[in-house]
Amino acid sequence: MTVPLLQVTDLSVAFGPKTVADGVGFSIAPGEKLALVGESGSGKTVTALALLGLLHGARVAGQALFNDGQRTRDLLALPERELRGLRGGDIAMIFQEPMTALNPLMPVGEQIAEVLRLKRALSPAQSAQEAIELLAKTGIPEPARRAGAYPHQLSGGQRQRAMIAMALACQPKLLLADEPTTALDVSLRGQILDLLGGLQRENGMAILLITHDLNLVRRFAGRVAVMQHGQLVEQGATAQIFAAPQHPYTQKLMASKPERDLVEAPPAPGETPALAAQALRVVYPTPLAGIRGWFKKGEFVALQGADFAIAPGRTLGVIGESGSGKSTLAQAALGLLPRPLVSGQVQVAGQRWQLKAAADKPLRRVAQVVFQDPFSSLSPRMTVEEVVGEGLRVHAPELAAPQRAARVRAALTEVGLEEKQFPNLLARYPHEFSGGQRQRIALARALIIQPQLLVLDEPTSALDVTIQKQVLALLQRFQKERSLSYLLITHDVDVVRAMAHDVIVLKDGAVVESGSAAQVLGTPQHPYTQKLLAAA
Repeated sequence: MTVPLLQVTDLSVAFGPKTVADGVGFSIAPGEKLALVGESGSGKTVTALALLGLLHGARVAGQALFNDGQRTRDLLALPERELRGLRGGDIAMIFQEPMTALNPLMPVGEQIAEVLRLKRALSPAQSAQEAIELLAKTGIPEPARRAGAYPHQLSGGQRQRAMIAMALACQPKLLLADEPTTALDVSLRGQILDLLGGLQRENGMAILLITHDLNLVRRFAGRVAVMQHGQLVEQGATAQIFAAPQHPYTQKLMASKPERDLVEAPPAPGETPALAAQALRVVYPTPLAGIRGWFKKGEFVALQGADFAIAPGRTLGVIGESGSGKSTLAQAALGLLPRPLVSGQVQVAGQRWQLKAAADKPLRRVAQVVFQDPFSSLSPRMTVEEVVGEGLRVHAPELAAPQRAARVRAALTEVGLEEKQFPNLLARYPHEFSGGQRQRIALARALIIQPQLLVLDEPTSALDVTIQKQVLALLQRFQKERSLSYLLITHDVDVVRAMAHDVIVLKDGAVVESGSAAQVLGTPQHPYTQKLLAAA
């Protein structure tokens, strides 16, 4: 029998009195692909982090035997110095939230090159060139230029691909991939899976894939292990688990899919749109090479000539590949871009952004946003009460502290977070919650001031299928009860099918197709839209 590359036995993880992983056991053979699935907070990521000694303040017990072909070592018993040598070398990890994992003060190419210099002793010139080649392999356009970009200058998907390039830099024997395609659109998901599969066959690399995307699991993994409340409840071959799941929880996961429950009536004639844009264009200045750059700047057109309107109580879905201009459109719609970059017209509830803090304050209450990455959008120094109640302090300063706290509790209860589930909830900090729970906090923060328009930038990309279904049902209920309007930006076609009344498709900053959701998703006319739907 082949000796397992990794054999985990009776792994348990506890923080204080709370046990978050209990009796976890699985094995991974060289070159095997194992998927670890389960709801947000089930212990998937904690299990992976425990293997690399990245859980500070946790009590970790059990055994994790790693056999690199020469010797066997217990990862849970290794001293920090020896474990540090394994991290990024024989064992690499792709983290779920690239904006917090990447250094904001270094270009992404330099961060990848640093790994190559430290782990493979390449020269600065060699490491810089290989960093560009790794970025190219992950599908980033213009890799030489993007290598010089800082994390905040890349889209969410591009940041995730930079993380993947960094993890693969040293050709690891074991890759721990924590939601490696979460921020990627459907076509790029396929590219990344093909890339990982090719590297696995080429190098004999094993992959522990942590994900909530069951379609991805079906396509990619050879075996599946299902976690619930910190315990493995079922594991086996992928085909077997999908064909005949035995545990009730696994059956529930397989049955989870977004459902459409919307008010389908057309908008009333003459109604003022919650959001409208005419000829919306966003252009960023870029440096020109050579002597020309001394006298003038080039242009990068991120969005060109977009026209759309969202009536009260309706949802406009915006789909397109990473870097197509979706997030730029959202920033322009929210009045977050300086005037020199933006031309055309944007109106929220019939009023234009003045791009002045005092003048735009009333509109800030009307339009709120839920960002793609809740960890970076929630202040780590503020408690949940301060985070969710911040909008009330700005827009309802007349409320006393007890009234604000009551409103915060009510908002959190509406999104499914209660004191009985999380003792001392209001005094906790964002890092004490899972990714899905943080997104619920972000949603509560946006809804607490009762806006008319929500801009949803990939609102469920970090959520597992069951929680995604719950959050979408919650958004649908809020829309019906409050006549909320949504600008929904996503790469998940199932989410668009469930949520959108109308759809626009973006490619390279241009709207290539628009219309009702039934029309665009049912009978797409543009080849690019057809490609996106086929990849989904």
